[in-house]
Order: sequence, then C-alpha cells, then structure tokens
Amino acid sequence: MCAMVKTRNGLTVTTASPAAADLYQEGLDLVLSQNYGPEEKIRAAIDADDGFAMANVVLAYVLHLQTNVPAARAVAERGVELSAGISQWERQAARIMHCFTHGKGAEAIKLIHEHLAEFPTDTLAMRVAQRLYMLGCFGAGVPDFPNHLMSLMSKVAPANGDDWAFLGQYAFAHHETNQPEKAMDLALRSLEGNPQNAVASHSVTHSYFEQGDAANGGEWLADWLDGFDRRASYNTHLSWHLALFELAQGKYNQALDLYETHIRPGVQARNLANLQDAASLMWRLQIYSGEQPGKPWDEVRDMALPAADGPGAAFRDCHAALAFAGAGDAESTQRLVDRLTAQGEKGDDLSREMTLPIALGAAAFVAGDYDEAADLMGPTYPMLARIGGSHAQREVFEDTLLETYIRAGRYDDAKDMLDERLSRRSSVRDTYWYGRLEAEAVQGNADASRELMARARAAWAPTADESAAELQRLAAAAD
Repeated sequence: MCAMVKTRNGLTVTTASPAAADLYQEGLDLVLSQNYGPEEKIRAAIDADDGFAMANVVLAYVLHLQTNVPAARAVAERGVELSAGISQWERQAARIMHCFTHGKGAEAIKLIHEHLAEFPTDTLAMRVAQRLYMLGCFGAGVPDFPNHLMSLMSKVAPANGDDWAFLGQYAFAHHETNQPEKAMDLALRSLEGNPQNAVASHSVTHSYFEQGDAANGGEWLADWLDGFDRRASYNTHLSWHLALFELAQGKYNQALDLYETHIRPGVQARNLANLQDAASLMWRLQIYSGEQPGKPWDEVRDMALPAADGPGAAFRDCHAALAFAGAGDAESTQRLVDRLTAQGEKGDDLSREMTLPIALGAAAFVAGDYDEAADLMGPTYPMLARIGGSHAQREVFEDTLLETYIRAGRYDDAKDMLDERLSRRSSVRDTYWYGRLEAEAVQGNADASRELMARARAAWAPTADESAAELQRLAAAAD
C-alpha cells in the first residue's frame, strides 16, 4: 500500500516503502550537492519499491549526467508511467524530466516555470533549469540565459529560506550576473547547512574568480578539495578551476600537475562531459605560453571526435573546435565546419553566427592567420552567452580573441577588451597583455609598456614558475 512521505524540502513522494523514501532523499541530496554515489542510493530505493516514480525521475537525471542518454530516456519514460494517478507535483516532475532527457529544452523550461510557481521548493526542477540555461540557445532557447536564470531563482527564493541546496544554486545565478560578493555570501551560507555541497564550493570558487583573487581562491579551493570524495565526477571540474587559479598566478607546473592527475582524459572518463575542462585548459596553456602545452593533444582530440559529425550543444562544439585545432587535426576541423555550415544553411542561427566562426577562428589562430581569426571571432564576443557555459568557461574564447587582437596589431580592439576586463577585476595576465599591446602595436607607448611589464613581473614574482615561456618573455620585456 502506497503512502505519501514528506521529504526534506516539504514535498511529498508516493512510495510503498519508508526505507525507499529515505534512500531517495539520500540519493537526491547527493545529486543536489554533486557528490559521489547517488546512483547506488537511488537504485536501492527502486529495489525497495519498484513502483517508486520519483526515484525513477532522479535516476533518469543521474544517467543523463553520465551522458548515458538512451538509458536516461528509458528510465524517464518509466517515471512518467509510474506517476500516472499520483500527486500533481510528481506527475509534473516526471514530465519535466522526460522533456529534459529527450532534448526538448524549450518545452522543459516552460514546464519548469509553471511547476515552480506551484511547487517552489522543488530543487531538482531548479537544477534541471540551470543545466538547460547553461546550454544557452541550444538548451533553453534564450540568448541571455544568466538573466533568465536569476529571474527564475529570485521568484522562488522566499519559499526556500536557508535551504542549503537552494542557496548553492542561487549563488550561481548571482555570480553569473556580475554579483560575486552576494554569490559568496549565499554560497558560504549553503556550506553552513551542508559543508560537502560541491555546488556551493563551486560558487565560492567562481566568486573568487570574478573578483580576480586567484591567491585566496586557490588556497580556499585546495583546502576544500582535501575533504571532497575524489571519486565524484565533479572533482574534474573543480580541479580545472584550481588549475585556472594556478595559471592566474603564473604557476605553470602546478597547473600541469593538476591536469595530469585530475583532468587529463587518460586519468578521467573519456566522455564529452569532461571535454570542456581538458580542451580549455590545454588551449589556455598553449595561448598563454606561445608553445605546445607539454601534454598530448591527441587524447583530447579523440574525446572530441563524436562532435565532428554528430549534432550537439554549441558549447560542446566550440570546445571540440579547440581540441581539433590544438591537435592540428585539419580533417576533423573540416568535418566539424562542414556540419556546422550545413546546419546554418538549414536555418540554425546559433551554428551560423556563433559556433562556426569560433571553430574557423580557432583554426585560423593556430595557422597564424590572426587577422582572419579576429574577423571571424570578433563579432561573437558580445554574444558569447549564446553558446552557454559560465563566464569562467567562456573566458577561454575571450582570451583567444584578445591574444588574436594583440598578435594582429589591432590596438583599439585589444585596448577596449582590456579596459573592460580590468574595470571588473584585477588580473596580472591582463596587465602583462596590456604591456605587450603597448610594446607591439604601432600606436603603443613604450614608457607605459615598461611600467606595465614591471608591475606584472612584480605581482607574479612571489609565485610564478620563472622557467615557463610566458614568464621568460615577461622577464625579458621588463628588463
């Protein structure tokens, strides 16, 4: 006989087993905190009650995170079947997950807004919304997803109070709308409720990043990761963030060590979910140093190969383009370009206006055709949110464009970017790039360049790896 069991967020689930309800809550909390082991808990809940609709809904989400889309869809369909005749919130939750796993992002977002208006404490629905918004136009169908996400989360905030799962997600919406201080406050409050909430630690990390505080951010994240279960898939992404903090301080060796031990495809699952971290870190190492990153591109390229011919998210395709260009794989680049061109000709504006020029621009950059790369990528810069991803993730494309402008001698374009970025946060590398711009451009000021180079060198001196190519060029320019 089924009963209604109230969960931690005040919603009730229909199950014949109180033990299954407990296992469901434990598994859901592992999902919401991005920790290790939710699938085991949820499958145990289903074993205890094979008619448990919401357990199937959560399992579908877990399988989708693992990029096991066929299995996720089958389980989501089971969730819809089992939800017939039970509560309205469970039926709606099952329908949302069915749309999400079947690639119906715009429909899922519409349903989520309606659902949360009635059931504003459904944190899993919020998580699905965030994932769809993070896919930009491909997922939710909106070009400025951070503002849409903030609007959604603000509406449900009064009903959620100090719930740790809500606060962690609400923090994310804040730093993606240029409110890092508020994001930090929300994330730390979330960690008070659940110190193992990796979603909140992620937002603390983003808050440090957006404020240009790599030293404190790196120290905080390294300490937090010491107590985190490294078997969790989120370990890869958080390690990527730590590597960015190291690079921001000129610590190339530490960044490479993190890549080798926690990010590299050879030590992590080879799937498209990890492509973005590996490809973007390798690309940054290459454009910052001006030389090959010291780790093999081929294994990153291999992970990206399904994107050459198979349609997918723009965010994935843009990182696949970096992997192909970095590996010097002209054949895979051309296949990707051909597919994106065909999609654009069929009316796919996102492919035509964003993904294709970024892919062609990356190839032109590697080929040394910086004017061509600038012409291709420049128009995408004001609209990068269309491809999805966080600002920290999209910054790899900003950095590529900025480096392109400098190498192409486009003083005004580079200066405008640097002025805007430095108005938001401090950055030793941007200060160095400004010095390079003043030294290399026809319009540059040699005295200003020397002052900027000296300032950057002094800021990096306590931490930087002096043997790194970027640091050696800086030292030569500053002397």
